[in-house]
Amino acid sequence: MDNQTMMAVVIVVAIVMVLAAVWVMLRRRQTTALRQRFGPEYDRVLHARGTMTEAERELQDRQRRVESFSLRPLSQQDADTFTASWRTVQARFVDDPRNAVIEADHLIADVMRARGYPIEDANRRLDDLSVDHAHVIDHYRKGRDIAERHERGAASTEDLRQAMVHYRALFDELVTAHGRTVRRAS
Repeated sequence: MDNQTMMAVVIVVAIVMVLAAVWVMLRRRQTTALRQRFGPEYDRVLHARGTMTEAERELQDRQRRVESFSLRPLSQQDADTFTASWRTVQARFVDDPRNAVIEADHLIADVMRARGYPIEDANRRLDDLSVDHAHVIDHYRKGRDIAERHERGAASTEDLRQAMVHYRALFDELVTAHGRTVRRAS
């Protein structure tokens, strides 16, 4: 092999190594960003999907979907109205815990609708909320699980109380976000 051919091979190998290093660095940066944004939800999706590539693809799909929404903050008046409704639901819990949990779930759906989230598919709600509210999404998931057990007649009053606590975490997050800057779809 002559010197020019040898030099060309060395340059090609060097370029391939640099490109591979850049690719690894970009993947790590992407993974870090997704882990920071989704928190424990990243690990839950990774476990469910089985591979990092599939998990990250799903999380990126969620981000793209939510970025297409015209999310908006609640007005102070709407936040106050929803907060008053929550207090009413919470007060009903003492006398009628079963219906209070159902009302709390419906109230969260109303707040989501007011903020610009689609609410038709309960499972999709979890995915959509996980994009901007990952640190409380597990509360909503647990609350929904209890509500579903309640529908089958398999939830105790203590379970229903826990559902209210879980719902409250998400409710507070959604309602108090009225003062935050919210992304708008382009």
